[in-house]
Amino acid sequence: MAVEQPPNIIFMHSHNTGRFVQPYGHAVPTPNLQRLAEEGVLFRQAFCTAPTCSPSRASFLSGMYPHSCGMYGLGHRGFKMTDFRHHVVHTLGRHGYHTALAGVEHTAPDPTAVGYAELLSTEDTNYPELSDTRHPVEAAVEFLGRRHARPFFVSLGLNATHRPFPPPDPANHSAEDERYCTPPPPLPDVPEIRADMAGFKASAREMDDSYGAVMDALDANGLAERTLVCCFTDHGIQFPRHMSNLEDPGIAVYLIIRGPGGFAGGQVVDEMVSLMDLVPTAYDLAGIEQPAFVEGVSLRPLVTGERDSVHDTIFAESNYHAAFEPMRCARTKRYKYIRRYDNRDRPNLPNVDDTDSKVFLLERGWRDQARDRELLYDLIFDPYETNNLFDLPMMREVVGNLRGRLEAWMRKTGDPLLEGVTVPAPRGAVTNDPDGESPNEPVMTIG
Repeated sequence: MAVEQPPNIIFMHSHNTGRFVQPYGHAVPTPNLQRLAEEGVLFRQAFCTAPTCSPSRASFLSGMYPHSCGMYGLGHRGFKMTDFRHHVVHTLGRHGYHTALAGVEHTAPDPTAVGYAELLSTEDTNYPELSDTRHPVEAAVEFLGRRHARPFFVSLGLNATHRPFPPPDPANHSAEDERYCTPPPPLPDVPEIRADMAGFKASAREMDDSYGAVMDALDANGLAERTLVCCFTDHGIQFPRHMSNLEDPGIAVYLIIRGPGGFAGGQVVDEMVSLMDLVPTAYDLAGIEQPAFVEGVSLRPLVTGERDSVHDTIFAESNYHAAFEPMRCARTKRYKYIRRYDNRDRPNLPNVDDTDSKVFLLERGWRDQARDRELLYDLIFDPYETNNLFDLPMMREVVGNLRGRLEAWMRKTGDPLLEGVTVPAPRGAVTNDPDGESPNEPVMTIG
């Protein structure tokens, strides 16, 4: 797509939010996100490529699958991208963009190594030693108030809605009163989880206020019409049976895009898209030829009507969170196939962060719940993916089809799981024992 003046680009992303925001119909007031949706394009079926932080972030900042860019685990645990030249800032920088980071990056043990031209803020929950830097929103607003001789790319990463949550404020925000909260499906409606959800809503309020400040700064500085704003989260919420799982509660995300190229008018798109498509979309609008290593596709033809869909299958993966847990999935509009490669038949509990919700499940025998190695879900009749149809004779053809799609994708992308159950990890990275109970237990160092 040829353009006379490349647009500014902002990626605004939150931590662990899933789709639990107002534009998706949830009782989580986020008026600024609602405004962005009404002015832009809301993608109802958006997914990440990994249900854990660093792999998802490396993917949406490169346009590559996590195993393709080498991001198998968490940055603060010693994992990093194989080649930072695949990161979006290097391609944009070569084409005249000024690149800046404000807040969470998490694609390396050291965010200064990534290659941004300017670090506005490196505040990140996962790096306590950086917590004394400027708040990312303050830094981003100041940046937007400058004079810019070149188009810019800003990655604004918010710590919200990462735990610990701020205290709910039921006096001024009735939605945060735990008495009136609904736990996120498929979790049970009990006081412990309602209280947890109240805290999430308080964090979502702070997240939305941050987005509003940036949107106001774009308006105040006359930048809104020539800036592509991509607003999204990295993966599912930080609750049991959500984050770190390949069921939709783990990989389903909110995604709103506003700006030039047809991303306007309050459109709603029901076709499946991936966060991996954001970098190709940015290149498309900037008039930059997509590098050969990029595996996503531009979303512009989808919103302009040039294409009816861009994916017939969504693929996602998990390797390391706190502990090693190799999994892959293939999702179509109708079915989801998940394969686990670690031969475990019980939950991998260190990959579930410690919360009151987790305690509630553990006290009722969660550790002893059986876990299947291959799963098939019918997303029409079982949208919360609780009924495994894998062994039903009537589903053999569906299983065979999705197995074939998954294996073809793994071969095409050079997935290391094709060679066995070992996934490479850098020397010095740390992991937990899968048989443990908490990510806060003693870790093992990879030699």
